[in-house]
Order: sequence, then structure tokens, then C-alpha cells
Amino acid sequence: MDSTTAVGLVAGFLTTIAFLPQVIRAWRTRSTHDISAGMLVIFLTGIVLWTFYGLDIGSFPIIAANVATIALVGFLLTLKMKYG
Repeated sequence: MDSTTAVGLVAGFLTTIAFLPQVIRAWRTRSTHDISAGMLVIFLTGIVLWTFYGLDIGSFPIIAANVATIALVGFLLTLKMKYG
């Protein structure tokens, strides 16, 4: 693995797990009132586009990080729709 790929994997890991505390808090409290649904939809759309970009250029760090982020943000958006 070259250093560029390593940096990409670390960056992707960190930006992906940044959503984990929010997902855990929303799950535990069943409260998402302070989370903007609009922000989540816009962000999710951007992440999906980044995934397509990663697929197009064949970049594993971009693909892996964004697929994981799609799962977390998608789950958070589901909680937002359920708990408002």
C-alpha cells in the first residue's frame, strides 16, 4: 500500500466515524429534533456522488469511506424520519 492510499484510508475512516457519536446519541435518546433533515439529504446526495466518482476512478479509499458513510447517514436520516 502506498502512502497516498494510506492517507486516503485514514481520512476516510475519520470522516466516516465522525457521524458515529450522533447516530449513537439519536438511537439512545430517540430524539433527532436538533438534526436538520435538509442537511442530511444534501450530505447523503453528495456522498452518493462521491461513491460514483470513486467507482469511476477506481479509488478504494473513496469507495469504502463513502459506502460506510452512506450507511451511517442513511440510518441517521431514518431515525430523523421516525423520531422527528
